Amino acid sequence: MTKYYIENFVIAAIISLVLGPIIIPELKKLKIGQAIREDGPQSHLIKTGTPTMGGIIFIVSTLITILVFGVNDKEAILCTFSMLSFGLIGLIDDYLIVVKKTNDGLSASQKFSAQVLVALVLMFLSTKINELGNLYIPFLGRETVNLGIFYYPITLFVILGTVNSVNLTDGLDGLAASVSMVGLVGFAVINVILSKNYLSMFAMALAGSLLGYLRYNKFPAQVFMGDVGSLALGGAFAAIAVVSGTTLYLPIIGLIFVVETLSVIIQVASFKLRGKRVFLMSPIHHHYEAKGWSEVKIVKVFFAITLITTVISILAIR
Repeated sequence: MTKYYIENFVIAAIISLVLGPIIIPELKKLKIGQAIREDGPQSHLIKTGTPTMGGIIFIVSTLITILVFGVNDKEAILCTFSMLSFGLIGLIDDYLIVVKKTNDGLSASQKFSAQVLVALVLMFLSTKINELGNLYIPFLGRETVNLGIFYYPITLFVILGTVNSVNLTDGLDGLAASVSMVGLVGFAVINVILSKNYLSMFAMALAGSLLGYLRYNKFPAQVFMGDVGSLALGGAFAAIAVVSGTTLYLPIIGLIFVVETLSVIIQVASFKLRGKRVFLMSPIHHHYEAKGWSEVKIVKVFFAITLITTVISILAIR
C-alpha cells in the first residue's frame, strides 16, 4: 500500500510541473496580475503584476491524480468537496480583485457568509460518516473524547479558523505551499496509522501537487496561488482533520498557521486598546521581513518548524 501513496505523490508532482508552463502563460495573457498592498513591505511592490490564481495548478493536479487512482470513498469525496468549495469562494474573490485592479474583492461579510455556509455543509456531511463528536486526543494513542453538542461550535470555529489562517500565511513566495505540503504528508501518515487509507491518498496527492507547484512559486515566484489556492488548501486541511477525527492535531501540525493568525489578532487588539503595535508588521512573517530576514530564510525556518511539529504529531498518535 505504501507504494500507492508514493506513486500518488510523485504523479501529482509531475502533473503540477506539466501544468505550470500551460496555465501560467494563460494567466499572463488574461492579465491576471497580483495587486500588492501599499501598506505592506515595500520590497513586495516589485511583485505587482505577477500572475495570481496559480492555485488552479495544484487543484487540477490533485483532481486528476485522485481520479487516476480511484480515490473515491465518501471521506475523500468530502475532502474534495471542501477543497473545491472553499477554492470557488477564493476564485470569485480573485476574479473581482483582478477586474477592479485593487485588493478589494468580495466584502468581508460576503466572504465570511460563504465560508460559514460551506463549513456547515462540511460539518453536516461529516457527521453522516463518523460518529458525532469523537476526536482523537494527542499523546494518548487512540483514545478519543466525545464533545457532544459542543462538537458543532468547536468544529465550525476550527474549519473557519483553518481556512483563514492558511490564507494569512500566504504572504511570501513559497511559504504557504511549503508549510502545507509538510503538514499534508503528516496528516497522510496519521491517517495511515488510523487505517483511513483513502484520506491518506488524498492528502498525498495534494502534497505532491504542491511540490510541483513550488517549482513556480518559490522565490522569486513566477506565480502566486491567490485566494483560490489558499482557501482551497485551508478547506482541504480542515476537511481531512474533521472527517478523520484528528481536529485536535491541527494546532500542532499547523502551528505556523496558528502563530500567523495570533500575530494578527494580537497586533489589532494591541493597537485598538493601547494605541501601540506589538510587531513591526503583521502577519508575523512580515515582522521578520521588517527585521531584515530574507523571504527565503523565513520560509526555511517556518518549513523546519512545521517539519518538527509534524513529526511530533505523528508520534503523538502512535
